[in-house]
Amino acid sequence: MSPFDEQSAVPRVATAGEAVFGPASPDGGDEGGALDAVPQTTAGWAPHRSAFPPIDDYAFLSDCETTCLIARNGSVEWMCVPRPDSPSVFGAILDRGAGHFRIGPYGQNVPAARRYLPGGLIVETTWQTETGWLIVRDALLMGPWHNTEERSRTHKRAPSDWDAEHCLLRSVKCVSGTVELEMSCEPAFDYHRKQTVWEYTGDVYEEATATARPEDSDQPILKLTSNLRIGIEGREARARTRMSEGDNVFVALSWSTLEPPRTFDEAADKMWQTAECWRQWITIGRFPDHPWRGFLQRSALTLKGLAYAPTGALLAASTTSLPETPGGARNWDYRYAWVRDSTFALWGLYTLGLDREANDFFSFISDVTGNADGEPVPLQVMYGIGGERTLEEEELHHLSGYDGATPVRIGNGAYNQRQHDIWGTMLDSVYLHVRSREHVPESLWPLLKRQVEEAKKHWREPDRGIWEVRGEPQHFTSSKVMCWVALDRGAKLALLHGERAYAEEWTAVADEIKADILEHGIDDRGVFTQRYGDDSLDASLLLVVLLRFLPADDERVRKTVLAIADELTQDGLVLRYRVDTTDDGLSGEEGTFTICSFWLVSALVEIGELPRAKRLCERLLGYASPLKLYAEEIDASSGRHLGNFPQAFTHLALINAVVHVIRAEEAAQSGQFQPAHGHS
Repeated sequence: MSPFDEQSAVPRVATAGEAVFGPASPDGGDEGGALDAVPQTTAGWAPHRSAFPPIDDYAFLSDCETTCLIARNGSVEWMCVPRPDSPSVFGAILDRGAGHFRIGPYGQNVPAARRYLPGGLIVETTWQTETGWLIVRDALLMGPWHNTEERSRTHKRAPSDWDAEHCLLRSVKCVSGTVELEMSCEPAFDYHRKQTVWEYTGDVYEEATATARPEDSDQPILKLTSNLRIGIEGREARARTRMSEGDNVFVALSWSTLEPPRTFDEAADKMWQTAECWRQWITIGRFPDHPWRGFLQRSALTLKGLAYAPTGALLAASTTSLPETPGGARNWDYRYAWVRDSTFALWGLYTLGLDREANDFFSFISDVTGNADGEPVPLQVMYGIGGERTLEEEELHHLSGYDGATPVRIGNGAYNQRQHDIWGTMLDSVYLHVRSREHVPESLWPLLKRQVEEAKKHWREPDRGIWEVRGEPQHFTSSKVMCWVALDRGAKLALLHGERAYAEEWTAVADEIKADILEHGIDDRGVFTQRYGDDSLDASLLLVVLLRFLPADDERVRKTVLAIADELTQDGLVLRYRVDTTDDGLSGEEGTFTICSFWLVSALVEIGELPRAKRLCERLLGYASPLKLYAEEIDASSGRHLGNFPQAFTHLALINAVVHVIRAEEAAQSGQFQPAHGHS
C-alpha cells in the first residue's frame, strides 16, 4: 500500500482510533482520491478498545439549518433539530444510549469505502459483504426556496435560490449479489432526558412518527418515511429486508410540514437537487489548479455547512463536549457564533472568492448590536445562532460523555467574558470585504464606528484573551495587537467613507497602541510574549505578521515565529500556550491546536522559510480525517483528533496556509508574492 493520497501526494498518518477500529476506507478521501492508512506506533496515548468511534471517523452533513455527524458504521450519532444548538435527538457520540439512526448491512460495521460526492456534502458509503455490495448515500436535503405562499418565520436574511428541506435522506442501492439490510432509528429527545413514543401514521408500514411524551410538547416531531416495512419496538423503529442486485431503498427522516419523498424516484430527484445546490455554490469559488485543491474545497464546503442561513451566523463547530484531552474536563459547547471565529472564517472564504456569506454575517452582527428599540448595545464575544445574547452554561450529568470525558456541557459561560480581540477581528474582516469596492455601506458605518471607539476606550485594560482563559484577566499582547488592528483598519475604513477627521484621530491612537506593545510586549531577546511582564510564549503572536502589525522582514517578527516553531511545539505541532505557565483556570493537558500549526505555516512563508512551511503543511494535511475534516486539536504523538468537530477555526486556517504556500511557490517563479489575504 502506498502511504500517499493519490490526489494530494500528502503522507497520511494513521490515528490511534484506526488502530482500534481498523484502517480507514481505502478511498477515504474526497473526490475519489485513494487514502491508505499507515499503521503507526503511538506514544503518549495507549490505545484501548472503545465503544466510541474516533472523532475523525465521523462524516459531517449540513443543510445550513441543521447539521449531523455519521459514524463509519452508518449510524447517525449526533443531530439536533430544528437548529444545530437545539437539544439533540441523536446523541450517541456523547453516550451510547442517547439515540442513533443506522442503516447498513446486518451484522457488519466496517465499510469498504467512504467519500463525499465531488463538490458537496453528500456522503457515499460502499459496503461489501460475503454475498454482495451496497452503496448508501446520505444527505440533509436542499431544494428550491419553498416559502412562496407566506414569509418564513425564521429567515432574517434575503432568501436565496435554495433552501433546507428539513429532511435527512438515506438512499440504498444493491449493485451486486444479495445483501441483508437493516435500519434502526432510535431517537432520544432533549439530550436523552425525554421519553420517545412511536406510532404508525401511514396507511400500512411506510410511515411512523416519533414524539416525546405528550407533556413535552416543546420537542420536535420526527417523521420516518420509507419504502421499507417499518416495525415499532418500544423507542426504536426497525426494518430488515434482503436486497438483490438492482434493488433500491430509501429512508427519509423529516421534522417540518414540508413533504418528504414518498417513492425512490422522488428520493433520487431530491438527492440530485441537493447535489446541484452544493455544486452551484462551490463553482463560484476560485480554486488553484494544484494537488491540494481538494483540501481547499472540502474546507470551504465545511465552513459553508457551519453557516446558519436564516440569520447569517457561523457556528464554531457542530458539536458540544468532545474532549480536548482524552477523558478530561476541557469539554465545551461550540454550537454558537463566536465573533472571532466567524470573522476569521470569512477570511478563508474571501481568499477563495466566496465572500457572499460576509454580507449575511455583517447583517447578523448589525442585528445583535442593537436592542429592540434600535439602540446600540456592546459587541459580545459570542451569540446564539438566532442572535441570543445569554448562553447560560449547564452540565448534563446523566450523559457518560465521549469515551468517558465529563462533564458534558451545554451553553457556554464565556458569552459574557471581556475579550478585546473581537473588535479587531471584525474590523479587519470588514476591511477585507469592502476595500475592493472602495465603498463602506452607509448602514454598516455606525456599527464599525462603535467598535473602533470601544477598542479605543478599552485597549489599556486587561482581558481574558483570544483563548478565553478562565483565570484572572491579564494584559495579553495579542489582545493589544487586535486593538491596534481595530484602530488601524478603522482609520482605513474612515478614509474610504470620507471621514478624514476620524481617520487621523484613529491613526494616532493606533500609533500609541503600537508603541505600548513594542515597549511592554517583547522580551529581552526580541520575541513577542504572551502577556506584559512575562516571558511565556503564545501561538496567537503569529498573528503579528499575518495582520501586518510589523513587516515580515522585521527581526522581531522573525525571532517570534522561530521561537514559537522551536519552543512552543510538541513533536513539531504547535501548542497555543504552555498550560503550566498560563493561568487558564483549568487542570490537565491539551493537544496541539491545529489552527496554530496552520498559522505557523503562513508565518513561515511570510518570513521566507518556504521549505520548512511546506514540510509542515504537508504533515498537517496528512493528519486530515479520511474525509478531509479536522477537529480542534491533534495529539501529535498519535495523530488522534481531539475537541469539537468539524472545527471552523481549523478549516479557515488551512485555507489560508495552503494558499500561502501555493502563492509563495508561484512567486518563486514570478518574483512577486501575494499572501492569502493581503492587508495593506
